[in-house]
This record gives sequence, structure tokens and C-alpha cells, in this order.
Amino acid sequence: MALALLIGLGGSSTALAQQVSANRLIVQNTIPATPVATPTAAAALPQAQGLPRGNIYTLPLRPAPVKAAPVAQPLSQLVAAQSNGPALDAEATCLATAVYFESMGESLEGQLAVAQVVINRAKSGQYPSSLCGVVKQKAQFSFVRAGQFPRIDAGCEAWRKAQAIARIATAKMAEVIPADVLWYHADYVAPSWGRRLARVDKIGAHIFYRA
Repeated sequence: MALALLIGLGGSSTALAQQVSANRLIVQNTIPATPVATPTAAAALPQAQGLPRGNIYTLPLRPAPVKAAPVAQPLSQLVAAQSNGPALDAEATCLATAVYFESMGESLEGQLAVAQVVINRAKSGQYPSSLCGVVKQKAQFSFVRAGQFPRIDAGCEAWRKAQAIARIATAKMAEVIPADVLWYHADYVAPSWGRRLARVDKIGAHIFYRA
């Protein structure tokens, strides 16, 4: 009986061992295998990513300052500023002399217009190329006698203004007539040549013409 029990227990033990082994195999097969990561070249170095534009802070752009257009200075102020300017050279003195004798009683605009006619003639190619040559040209300005100028009262206000006008005209600080105006005459005379020219403007007692 003891032998039978032992045999029985032995058989049961063998069966039990086989059942435990089978259960262990089932448990092992249900555990998922953990994959082993293999490093690659792409994963070795992280890729740089750009920042979104919303994260970039910039200062607001300031509009460029608008430069104000230069304001034309009144002729009276220019004359006042130029009345005590540097001494005139020979050419500018001839110009001031023409202004003095031709338009002493005229407005500043009228005096400047006379100065511009002299300058326009010197640049036109139709008259002498120098200011003194234009002013002293025979039979052009009635105050000239045999190529000589009358005496000027150098201490008077009219001469200071004439010099200032000459400085303004030669430096082109202001203009009152176009560059093609080469002729003028007093409004109390009617020269025949005036009918062959185009009238441009009347300033004070002088009428100005172009061809």
C-alpha cells in the first residue's frame, strides 16, 4: 500500500510538474518583448527648429522725418541781409551801377528784374559775355557816356540797395523774370523794337520782353 501510494504520488508529482511548466510557458509568452532602440545618424543629433515669428520681438519702425520745404525769404529781408555784404568785384560793381541808375526809384522787384536782364544778356550769346561788357555796350543804357559811368553817391541808401540786389542776382538767391527775358523799357516810351518782341511782364515803370 505504501508502495502504491508512493507510485501514486510520484505520478501526481510528474503531472503537477508538467502542468506548472506549461503554465510558466504561457505566462512567458504573454509578456511583450521590450524593443532595443538602435541609434541612428538622424537620432544622434537633434534637429534645430525655428522659432515661431510671434516669439520674435522687434521695435516698431519710426517713420523717417519729413523735411520741410525751404520757405522763400522775402526779397526785402534778403536785401537787408545783403546790404552790408562783402565788397563787390568789378563785374558785380557794373551790375550794381546799372541797377542804381536804371531803377533807383523802382521797387526791389523792379530793381532785381533790371539786374536779371543784364545777367541774361551776358549768358545769351547775343550780347557781350561779361556784365561790364553788357552794361557798357554802345547805345544800350542811356546813363553810360562814352563807356563811362556817372558819379555815384557811395554813401546813400540807394547805392547800398543796388549793391545788395547785385549780390542777390549774381548768387541767384531770388528771381522775378525768366532767363530768356533780354529787353525792357520804361512804360512812358514806345520803342519800335517792342512791337517785334513778346511782352512778358510789367514791373513798376518797366515793361519786360522776350524774343
